[in-house]
Amino acid sequence: MSSTQPRRRGGNRYRRPRKDPVRILAFEALRAVDERDAYANLVLPPLLRKAREKDPAHGGLDARDAALVTELVYGTLRRQGTYDAIIAECVDRPLREVDPPVLDVLSLGAHQLLGTRIPQHAAVSATVELARVVLGDGRAKFVNAVLRRITADDLDGWLDRIAPPYDKDPEEHLALRHAHPRWVVSALWDALGTGRGGITALLEADNERPEVTLVARPGRATTEELTTEDTAPGRWSPYAVRLAEGGEPGALDAVREGRAGVQDEGSQLVALALANAPLEGADARWLDSCAGPGGKAALLGALAAERGAALLASEKQPHRARLVARALEGNPGPWAVVAADGTRPAWAPGSFDRVLVDVPCTGLGALRRRPEARWRRRPEDVAGFAPLQRGLLRQALESARVGGVVAYVTCSPHLAETRAVVDDVLRGLEKEGTTAAEPVDARPLLPGVPELGEGPDIQLWPHLHGTDAMYLALLRRTA
Repeated sequence: MSSTQPRRRGGNRYRRPRKDPVRILAFEALRAVDERDAYANLVLPPLLRKAREKDPAHGGLDARDAALVTELVYGTLRRQGTYDAIIAECVDRPLREVDPPVLDVLSLGAHQLLGTRIPQHAAVSATVELARVVLGDGRAKFVNAVLRRITADDLDGWLDRIAPPYDKDPEEHLALRHAHPRWVVSALWDALGTGRGGITALLEADNERPEVTLVARPGRATTEELTTEDTAPGRWSPYAVRLAEGGEPGALDAVREGRAGVQDEGSQLVALALANAPLEGADARWLDSCAGPGGKAALLGALAAERGAALLASEKQPHRARLVARALEGNPGPWAVVAADGTRPAWAPGSFDRVLVDVPCTGLGALRRRPEARWRRRPEDVAGFAPLQRGLLRQALESARVGGVVAYVTCSPHLAETRAVVDDVLRGLEKEGTTAAEPVDARPLLPGVPELGEGPDIQLWPHLHGTDAMYLALLRRTA
């Protein structure tokens, strides 16, 4: 009998690997995150759209498949450090000597075995088939052997093996059990302090999939217009609507038309606090000095328009400035966007009544949305942002008129990016004796929001408020 199929020794016919579009797509997303330093929340949606447009007979995905891809990618990235520690116990070489594509396949398999309800045999079989497709038969055997070792225990059992007891080393214990780098655990614990829900609750919240929250831009859309059977009212912002899991923002006319948008409720709250801060005198000119990609600018622009005020949105990077302009398009009030460096203002000092400066930061407050960021960031990144954060806040204060209000905002709770920046800038200005400013208690500006701390600044938390960990300090220029 003749055949074009190759044969193995012993007469076994070679079987081609089965191509599983779900796991292949998940692998491609992980490789993009690793190779290009991309973010999964930017890489995955276009991959899913392209796959869902295909004929199912030729690798197209249905909604259930797309949900599984999303879980595999985000779950693997979220617990990457913990899975690495487990895999390291199951290989015969240092983990750094395992090729990155092989490690991505192993991590996908580890997540299926330890972090999902997929049966063990199915998880191993599917991952080995993936390895055959993307790595080749030789390395697939290595993947199979490692996964078999991982099946020796469940996640809790592995954590008991690799994590030190809490009383011996609490930070490392929490780091491995809740999949955060140790330095991040330490920084979050310092910022949270005692009480306020506890560090364990915060780390657990960081590992939950965040809700998608919409904002109805005032004067352009209403929350009633966004309300469907798949939505619920926001918790704190009067302009917020929460989507049910699996809800599609683009299915709503207001979102497609730019009258509403996707915006975390914490992001809405800090913009609202600035807009509602008491002000004496003129209230005609507002500035967003680090406006990209434009979510806060769009909300501020709509609020300014209701009061007859004009918004200037500034963004250093031209491509991000274009995103800001797109977000503001259709705003009923006067607005303008400039591509300018907030540390070298393109406007005269003392020009604005209200100023928002949402500074670049480590993003440790948005780990729910960008799970890979926790493994990508390094402690030295905090110091790297420090000069820019101080320079932007200083120029924001000089851009405000005497009596005007500045909102210093970061999406990081790290004390070195929040209170330390504000304190340093205020001390520096006091020594120079030129520009001067004083803190404004921001807490009364967010009525109904609990657990806002001792003030005058505000730190929001995922486990307490269901938002990103946004920080806000309000400052009034006094001289």
